[in-house]
Amino acid sequence: MSKANPDIVVLRKNTEGLSTRSYADVLQEKLSGYTVSHADTPSKERELLEQAPVATGVTMNSDLLSHAEELELFVAASSGYNHLPMEELTERGVVVSNAAGIHAPGIAEQALGYCLMFARQLHTGWQRNKNYEWRHYQPDEMKGSTVTVVGLGAIGTEFVDRLDGMDVDTIGIRYSPEKGGPTDEVYGFDENSIHDALAQTDYLVLSTPLSDTTRNLIGEAELNTLSPNAYVINVCRGGVLDTDALIAALQKNDISGAALDVTDPEPLPVDSPLWRMGNVLITPHVGGHTPKHWDRLADIVAHNVRQLDAGAEAKFRNQVNDPAKPASSVKIKED
Repeated sequence: MSKANPDIVVLRKNTEGLSTRSYADVLQEKLSGYTVSHADTPSKERELLEQAPVATGVTMNSDLLSHAEELELFVAASSGYNHLPMEELTERGVVVSNAAGIHAPGIAEQALGYCLMFARQLHTGWQRNKNYEWRHYQPDEMKGSTVTVVGLGAIGTEFVDRLDGMDVDTIGIRYSPEKGGPTDEVYGFDENSIHDALAQTDYLVLSTPLSDTTRNLIGEAELNTLSPNAYVINVCRGGVLDTDALIAALQKNDISGAALDVTDPEPLPVDSPLWRMGNVLITPHVGGHTPKHWDRLADIVAHNVRQLDAGAEAKFRNQVNDPAKPASSVKIKED
């Protein structure tokens, strides 16, 4: 790569309360032999992208792409990439990678925290604490329960790892059950398999990407199959869980509670009944938000930059398209 111009441009849009300026600093430390430039204004973005072979950031629109004449690699700062002009990027021969996996440790810990909260009824204790109320309630244990995880990608796998030693049974539900997984049993997405799994479930953890296959995957029929003692935990995308069906199930005591780090829609409207339910915890899509965000993403970028220099046999981490094929080759990972 030429040193007359920046090798890597970090675009200006911040994310998750973290400045991209610090991201550029982390990248420069990991890629000391390359020039990393932070584009902090729209004009700087256009100017720096003109000769840079690599760019990374939250987004890249068609206007910016028109200035990126030498671009060969774009690394998105998010797992999702539907907001990117994927056809244009692919047609121009740009390899696109995403940030899949960097949020997994934080989200997995949050999901485990939700499970423990419900098992030990900590939300009940917190409510009584706020009212200065010393009154006993009945906690339970996770030991001996069945935890079902929908999606066995990075997040689902990290979560199952954290269940090790807790003496629980685990079930995985994934798009390709023939791949197996870290759970005791693995089921597919077909209706019979899902219901067979849900009928055994005490804690249902949703950790699958949103796609045509998974939209409203858990709806009225699925919630009705769960035991009234079951809890639903969504740490992936709000659209995987039918919001109206969830509200109805909670109002009728068909399930015992829910924890939602994601909702549909997002933000959750102030008039949603979910806000006023004592057995529902809502957090504002913060499961993967940790200070380690940039460091993990920078590892992906550093690897891919070195691979880009390696030439034709390069193997990129988290690559989601194939510029050697038509734009329709963009990969859609189901779990």
